[in-house]
Amino acid sequence: MGPVRLYAAVAAGSFRRYATYRAATAAGVFTNTVFGLILVYTYLALWDERPQLGGYDQAQAVTYVWLGQALFATLALQGGGFEGELMERIRTGAVAIDLYRPADLQLWWFAADLGRSFFQLLGRGVIPFAFGALVFPSALPSDPWLWLRFLLALLLAMVVSFSIRFLVALSGFWLLDGTGALQLLMVSGMFCTGMALPLNAFPEPLGGIVRALPWSAMLQMPADLLMGETGALRTYAFQAGWAVVLLVLGRMVQVAATRRVVVQGG
Repeated sequence: MGPVRLYAAVAAGSFRRYATYRAATAAGVFTNTVFGLILVYTYLALWDERPQLGGYDQAQAVTYVWLGQALFATLALQGGGFEGELMERIRTGAVAIDLYRPADLQLWWFAADLGRSFFQLLGRGVIPFAFGALVFPSALPSDPWLWLRFLLALLLAMVVSFSIRFLVALSGFWLLDGTGALQLLMVSGMFCTGMALPLNAFPEPLGGIVRALPWSAMLQMPADLLMGETGALRTYAFQAGWAVVLLVLGRMVQVAATRRVVVQGG
């Protein structure tokens, strides 16, 4: 099996794996919809007091909420992807099996996470997003080419999301317990991606700092692209730049970890 077919098979297997958890998927759809409603009414009250906060009108703010709910599990904005499993395999020593495979560790887990992301987008993200667009005023574009540009931005966001979580998972090679790293990932995902509040609404200079960090490539910039607040080339350049930096850094950490490995418990 060639490399492309191998990683495609890994992605397809991961998609099927998550598709088996139908009850969990239905519960996730319900949870995202409920939290979306809570956030929408909170945002509506906030934008009544502060019109044009962050450069958004109310329809854009509502659209941002539902896009965030659609991408919450897709991009594992607060964790919940492969990283916990990889850290556990490192702790127990089962990662040795991964290293013996005729496949690259980084690419293997990227393919698996890509399959998970596509399932979560289709299985858990589409329904809450469609519900929000039908029930509340939205700022969705009618131009199909803009939707295509957004989908490319979403794919780059998946790469950035994976790269951040891969680095967090690799910290397990040096840490006795990865709980703290995973909790840090969860907190940074809440605030730095813009899940709690659009990064455009953060006061300066904090707003400028968080918008320059890689987390903004996951939700804020794709949302701005979809709503016509930024250009495609600027979005792609920012996302691709961070993706390359993080992937290279992940490769360097992987090489360092596999040269001198002390596995806890195995």
